[in-house]
Amino acid sequence: MEKTETIVTDKRFIQANREALWAAGLALCYFGWWYLSAYIPGEVPVEEYTYIFGFPAWFFLSCILGFVLFAILASFMVATVFKDISLEGSDKGDK
Repeated sequence: MEKTETIVTDKRFIQANREALWAAGLALCYFGWWYLSAYIPGEVPVEEYTYIFGFPAWFFLSCILGFVLFAILASFMVATVFKDISLEGSDKGDK
């Protein structure tokens, strides 16, 4: 009869992978926001720009509003998804 080994997965790695996926997802969403809000309006002559608070609308949406929005989303994500875990190994022999 073959001896099968049980692989014990450390819960810290599961949590770290989860946090990494959330962070990567948020970064991809931010890039998508930035790209779409900066380049979708297309090339328009400067005379036809619309302005928000003195900035061209594409710049305000992509660089200012996007930064503020995703900084808030990142703070919310850290508060809800991320957990404070010990980086030290467990004394109980858990892996």
